[in-house]
Amino acid sequence: MLFSSTIFLFYFLPLVLALYYTVGRIGIRLRNGLLLAASLIFYAWGEPKNVLLLLASCLANYLFGLAVAGRRKGFLILAVGFNLGLLFAFKYLNFAVETVNALAGAEILPQTNIALPLGISFFTFQAISYVIDVYRGDTPVRKNLSDLALYICLFPQLVAGPIVRYNEIQQQLSTRRESLEAVCAGMCRFVGGLGKKLLLANSMGVIADTVFGQTKLWHTQYLVPSTLAWVGAAAYMLQIYLDFSAYSDMAIGLGGMFGFSFPENFNYPYMADSVNEFWRRWHMSLTRWFREYLYFPLGGSRTRNADGMVRNLLIVWLCTGIWHGANWTFVFWGLWNFLFVVLERVAGIDQWPRAIWRHGYTLLAVLIGWVLFRSDDLYCFFEYMANLFCLNGNGVFSAEAFMLLRENWLWLAASVLACVSPEDRRRKLPGALYPAAMLALLGVCVLYLVRGGYNPFIYFNF
Repeated sequence: MLFSSTIFLFYFLPLVLALYYTVGRIGIRLRNGLLLAASLIFYAWGEPKNVLLLLASCLANYLFGLAVAGRRKGFLILAVGFNLGLLFAFKYLNFAVETVNALAGAEILPQTNIALPLGISFFTFQAISYVIDVYRGDTPVRKNLSDLALYICLFPQLVAGPIVRYNEIQQQLSTRRESLEAVCAGMCRFVGGLGKKLLLANSMGVIADTVFGQTKLWHTQYLVPSTLAWVGAAAYMLQIYLDFSAYSDMAIGLGGMFGFSFPENFNYPYMADSVNEFWRRWHMSLTRWFREYLYFPLGGSRTRNADGMVRNLLIVWLCTGIWHGANWTFVFWGLWNFLFVVLERVAGIDQWPRAIWRHGYTLLAVLIGWVLFRSDDLYCFFEYMANLFCLNGNGVFSAEAFMLLRENWLWLAASVLACVSPEDRRRKLPGALYPAAMLALLGVCVLYLVRGGYNPFIYFNF
């Protein structure tokens, strides 16, 4: 069930809110039980059979939490192995079988066709963080299974984050106070994310899909001029940020409606002056997860020599790439980011005196990385790169590129503004102007949904 769908906006969310605040006076246990039931229904809406997988993950990690509370390392290894094994079986087994068969030049392993459960990367990482934190003594073990299940399954951030650590909402599971002010603020945050998704991200997605689709025709059938390739790459660069940050905005807003406070997931990453800074601003909950549960345990930067730090960064970025998907493009995308992160730390290539050069270099490195991220395979990536830099005999100027810019200039301008204009400034509009603006935006979004059209969530695939 998409947040940006009529079934969620007009039926599911109003009903859950009404029930939640109707039973709210009875007690926190009933409210938590209602939210857990609603979360399971939310997840089961599109994939009923995968609810069993989600519940199995909750039960297993509840038991693992009890087992590792005495700092028993063997159970910790078993818990991490179970969770990663679950992730491998459902997300990477198809890819592993195809890769082995391709390398062997024969079908030595039987083909698999396992569907990817929504959000498995997110709720698995949350479960792992809980078990590790209990083992470390950073958080107390939860002896109430339903509360731990709510932490893992809570529908606002179940399928696409942010990845929340248990100790961040531990107290909120037991004692939280909802208020009219918090509910209104959550609704405004949700509507802002909804508008960002439907009006901006979707508009950029249409442009990006058009250009990347033309690239798949290959240069033997259709030549994509350089300007058109740049327009498509820039549109995707905007789309992926607007799409994912919009989901995070909606998740944080929904959490606020029910009295939860989730961590921020983005901090205007396209304003960064280095790739390292970009990753401190982009998908911050995932960056933090890899830092806390992989990079630091490997030794982080506190190694005897630079080689150890580079090795640790290589492992982290390989895992970051693989986490995003079962495709060689994601592996090389992780290596692409690793290259710049290391060059900045070791060689200081981000230390140019003029900020405009640092910023320009960062945006170019990130944009090429997004082209790799978006490409179906490595051949498509190299084809697209050749089009960008006029290496296919494809020419520079494109009437279609200028047509796309002319027809979408308003959405492009608004998309760029959304990437650089702090949300806090918009929330400080005088009086009732901000809520009124959000109400008007909701009306526009409803009209968009009624009309129907392009409406995917990119990170649902991860």
